[in-house]
Amino acid sequence: MREDWEYKKLEDISSSVLIEKAKKRFSPNDVIRYIDISSIDNINQCLTGTTSFKMLDAPSRAQQKVEYGDILISTVRPNLRNIAIVNDDATNLVASSGFCVLRINDAALRSYIFYYVVSNKFTAYLEKLTNGANYPAVKETDVRKALIPIPPKPTQLSIVSELDKLNELIRIKKEQLKDYDTLAQSIFYEMFGDPVENEKGWEVKTFGEIGTLERGAGISKKDFVDDGLPCIHYGQLHTIFGAYTRKTITFIPKDLLPKYKIAYPGDLILAITSEDVEGSCKSTAWLGDYDVVVGSDAAIFHHNQNGIYLSYYTRTKAFYNEKAKYAKGFKVTHISTKEIASISICVPPLSIQNTFANKIEQIERQKTIIQESITDLETLLASRMQYWFD
Repeated sequence: MREDWEYKKLEDISSSVLIEKAKKRFSPNDVIRYIDISSIDNINQCLTGTTSFKMLDAPSRAQQKVEYGDILISTVRPNLRNIAIVNDDATNLVASSGFCVLRINDAALRSYIFYYVVSNKFTAYLEKLTNGANYPAVKETDVRKALIPIPPKPTQLSIVSELDKLNELIRIKKEQLKDYDTLAQSIFYEMFGDPVENEKGWEVKTFGEIGTLERGAGISKKDFVDDGLPCIHYGQLHTIFGAYTRKTITFIPKDLLPKYKIAYPGDLILAITSEDVEGSCKSTAWLGDYDVVVGSDAAIFHHNQNGIYLSYYTRTKAFYNEKAKYAKGFKVTHISTKEIASISICVPPLSIQNTFANKIEQIERQKTIIQESITDLETLLASRMQYWFD
């Protein structure tokens, strides 16, 4: 232990007695704002939204009245780090009983504890105490009994200040990425107009009229190898690739080539399986200078248009309205290649599509620089957290 630091249990820093029961606080017809695990952004460690209920209609787990400054630690699947601090309006906020709620009045100590509980060391501690195969969880009492290293107040302030500055730099860089995405969308609408109205009078065809679609063939994550044929798994369309990519991050064995489907440079790759309509047909234009294998929950669109234009078109409201007619499923949404082929698309002259694509590539080059800066900052942040907490 560092000199002048001491260990305290979380229960000695934050008493559960302070957390008011929701049913005692609210009458049956009061409207509450409910927080469950889906309300947490576990990348940025913040609340992303709540669900409103009358208290009498709320889920049975809606039990804990939370306040501004409370730290919420999910006791379910702690490896996912569904942890957040309430930094906004706390009016009528009620958290699921699946959270351990920490209420720490001292602002400096609260911020320090928040950084500690999102650290690798604290996550590893919770993972060791997890029970249950189908529903892995830790007991709230185990969370509260965790021993936390507490430095003197000046050191707390120094740690929090350093980590806050790094997080703020990361936040600013991420906002810059969003600004570039907004710019790209505005360029699309400036050049092509709103496809819903098609006020510029572009020729309208179906996807089936401007190319051919085929479904990819089975790729399982267990097939991935360190070296082999480059491949794109449908899940990567949702989580990794943007409007276009020139490289892959995974490979499969070369001897399995006959069973696979191939995307050629310029082809559009679309996800045909997703969690919802929004994710259905999430696409990326393959612009690499070599062929790539595509998995079965994705479709390959062979065409003679500009892939970047097509990729951006699939992000428009007009395309959403069309795909929403076909996407089916409750927990998992599917759309077939035949259905995609029947969707209409505005087809401007190829020269104009190419001009748009050139502008987008300039934006993407700037985004790449910013993303590299974010990666460096996140690496530094992880290093500094390891220095202070491990």
